[in-house]
Amino acid sequence: MAVQIRSGTLNDVIATYPDIPELTNPHGKEEYERRLSAAPKHLILVAFDGPKPVGFKVGYERENDGSFYSWMGGVSVHYRRLGIARQLADQMETWAVAQGYHSLKFTTRNRHRAMLVFALNNGFQIYETEPRDSLEEYRIRLVKNCSNSLTIGADSVKNA
Repeated sequence: MAVQIRSGTLNDVIATYPDIPELTNPHGKEEYERRLSAAPKHLILVAFDGPKPVGFKVGYERENDGSFYSWMGGVSVHYRRLGIARQLADQMETWAVAQGYHSLKFTTRNRHRAMLVFALNNGFQIYETEPRDSLEEYRIRLVKNCSNSLTIGADSVKNA
């Protein structure tokens, strides 16, 4: 199986939802459009197995601090443990650095342990937590300095 990562559409993103159980109340197309249209820059990456979207990563400029915000992402349960999440993350980071950003940020929930481990293993650091009613729902904010972390070329993101 040769999965290809390239720019995609919001319809591609939404098509992956049924196979990503962590997305319990996923955002609709309107919320994506609202956030992305208000951002100076954004990126929609989609992993495809042939014509079928099997994973995605969406980010945008959220703060005027030189960071790029990795907002949403996921990989189909049928395509996990194949390095797709890592490829999506690497391509987003490469694109962000090429666009002049110096760091990546994202927010996750305490219940998403696999995402936390993935982030920590890939150079992210926790910089803030936001308490919620239950410990599992705490928000955890992470950041990664991208100045010296790239190992792939900036031309690896097709049509972004």
